[in-house]
Amino acid sequence: MGGVRIDRTDPESGELVAETALTTADVSATSPAPGASPDEQGAAAARPVAAFFDVDNTIIRGASSFYLARALWRRGFFRKRDIFNFAFQQARYLAFGETNQQIDEVRSRALFLMTGHSVAEVVAIGEEVYDQVLSQRIFPGTQKLLDAHQAAGHQVWLVTATPVEIGDLIARRLGATGALGTVAEHSNGFYTGRLVGDMMHGTAKANAVQVLAADLDIDLEASSAYGDSMNDVPLLSTVGNPCAINPDPRLRKHSKTIGWPIREFRGKRRAAKRGMKTASWAGLAWAAGLVVRSATRAVRGRLGH
Repeated sequence: MGGVRIDRTDPESGELVAETALTTADVSATSPAPGASPDEQGAAAARPVAAFFDVDNTIIRGASSFYLARALWRRGFFRKRDIFNFAFQQARYLAFGETNQQIDEVRSRALFLMTGHSVAEVVAIGEEVYDQVLSQRIFPGTQKLLDAHQAAGHQVWLVTATPVEIGDLIARRLGATGALGTVAEHSNGFYTGRLVGDMMHGTAKANAVQVLAADLDIDLEASSAYGDSMNDVPLLSTVGNPCAINPDPRLRKHSKTIGWPIREFRGKRRAAKRGMKTASWAGLAWAAGLVVRSATRAVRGRLGH
């Protein structure tokens, strides 16, 4: 399937509510039942089990793409006119909602801005962003859950709309198995401005997980998935153990309706300020969140002076 690349690799403080006290026992529910026959237990044990995690607002508070975009902007990746172009697109989104045409417009512009920049440069900037910002914004509750899956011997995969290079970087730092992310085409180490396949969003996440599972013979029925947005429903629906983490209102309602468990790791501020709604805008639309803030500061500065 186009757009899927598999990379296998080797504090916002603890505002935890009671239901976040997770242990390996919570994860072990995916193991064969004690009453299963030896053949059933052997078959289950022979197939790997995995946990699939969305990144933004599931593992990391806020949008990882925003912090990457901010760092890229500071290094001259974007110009002032790009700021106002993206601000206009975001204003349309806030007024009328998200449309496929709007996503395509923002994605195309973001891709164009990356043309000619080296993959190594972006990854190096991503490393700095992780060290300086993202590592401090990991939800302790999600970290414990991820660690519990690893302790149970499960594969752990991040599934994110952010560029796959950044997803893999985060996975490597967390000790996860690897990442599935949006793939920007590059030639001889430089971005071409084109996308390989689709942005890793919505049904694309589910498709990527299914391709990975077929390739590695992962038992999806025994596996788990975690997400925060209604856009993650296709991903959550691919496994036998879905769970909503820090869900948006639509996913919370959906989860309660069909009986999916909900984990809340945001503490007292969970519903007050959810941050940018960039889960569906992330990936190669890095600049969308950044430019709105930049444009707002510029306008306020002019009005104030």
